[in-house]
Amino acid sequence: MPIRYAVLSVNGGEHRIAFGRDLREAGKLQQRLLQVQQSLERDYLRMRQLESRYRMLFERSTEPVMIVEAGTLRIREANPAAHMLVGARIGGLPGKKLLTFIDKNSYDAVQSLVGAALVSDTVSPARIRIARGAREVMATVNGFTQDRGQFLLVRLVPASDRPPLESSPVLALVDQMPDAFVVADSNLEIVTANAAFVELLQAASVDQLRGRHLSESIGRPGIDLDLIEGQIDQHGAARNVATILRVGHDIEGEAVELSAVRTSGEDGYYAFVIRPVGRRLRDLPPGAQDMPRSVEQLTELVGRMSLKDIVRESTDLIERLCIEAALSYTSDNRASAAEILGLSRQSLYSKLHRYGLGNLTGDGE
Repeated sequence: MPIRYAVLSVNGGEHRIAFGRDLREAGKLQQRLLQVQQSLERDYLRMRQLESRYRMLFERSTEPVMIVEAGTLRIREANPAAHMLVGARIGGLPGKKLLTFIDKNSYDAVQSLVGAALVSDTVSPARIRIARGAREVMATVNGFTQDRGQFLLVRLVPASDRPPLESSPVLALVDQMPDAFVVADSNLEIVTANAAFVELLQAASVDQLRGRHLSESIGRPGIDLDLIEGQIDQHGAARNVATILRVGHDIEGEAVELSAVRTSGEDGYYAFVIRPVGRRLRDLPPGAQDMPRSVEQLTELVGRMSLKDIVRESTDLIERLCIEAALSYTSDNRASAAEILGLSRQSLYSKLHRYGLGNLTGDGE
């Protein structure tokens, strides 16, 4: 047992008193401290070895690679292949701005890549042009966080080194369609989409939407997509289904019309064509088919709309019929129509605009 003694003399040295302290706990603490120190030394040695391997791979890689600050686009590190690609002397890239070595016509493409990399883990490569020699490269950008800062791993592959991709006129036409088009996997997670769908969801790029479940944006949760899947299982396709498209935290959403099909197989893909109808209906003159005119037509909405929406449709129908009757009774005199309906003139004008009734530019008096 380890004990440390302190001896004191008393009575003029005739007697001595020894005070002992048990050092077992101190020995355990020292042993634990030694073990921690040895563990830290092993981890430090392992990190040094990993850093040496990383540095060797980074320096000897034939693929141009840069580490760039996300906020300022200032280059932190670059390997020799990156120096050769942009025509800089070895060691001359760190501290310089990335856009200094990019053609001005490719600035927007670089900014789009950076924005997508900061919000998504999967970003499609983009074709950009290097300022020196106007050489085209395929740029791949991935974001990561280190030391409380955001950085970008930028890889540049000369376009000539990539195998040529077969261009399909169908894909180009789908991307230019005015209607939104989206492809989802068997779990209804977005795989790809055209520009119109990206614009509808107010996203920065399609990379920001990949992997997102369609229920986050399309239909009322737990209702519409289940009905659409059921129609596809039964009939092979869903045609002109009335639903809503939600953006962000918008609960009401925008009225859209949706058609969908699915490929065969257990892990088949879904394809959706989505057309916004709310804006289109507001711009069209009113017609007899714009709103249900009978109880039968209202009951036909069951399965296509929730009960809340059907009740709202019936309320709108009654309100519109009453306004039409009042305008007919007063020979389109809006002041008199507002009076017999018990509305202010401003409220009547608002409802006229909502239902597209009458000539909104005139006074009608």
